[in-house]
Amino acid sequence: MESVSLPEFKGFDWDDGNVIKNWESHKVGRHEAEQVFFNHPLFVANDVKHSGTEPRYYVLGQTDHDRPLFVAFTIRAELIRVISARDMSRRERKAYQG
Repeated sequence: MESVSLPEFKGFDWDDGNVIKNWESHKVGRHEAEQVFFNHPLFVANDVKHSGTEPRYYVLGQTDHDRPLFVAFTIRAELIRVISARDMSRRERKAYQG
């Protein structure tokens, strides 16, 4: 995994369907997912595999309560649009802590 700089952003834009999906599938709420972008350390990478019509990224980070999360997102009009948020896998936690 190669780290890149977090693209500049001015806020968040949420799709209601993704809010529901992330909560039902992974028990991650929108505010918890947003916290990751403001806490350190923060590992940001290009998500080349899922970048089709627009660049996609993912971050490995932690919430205010130290919950390690993986968040996939894109940038639209200087707003972060979260696509998916979930707990980090064992492999992701190892890379994040390493």
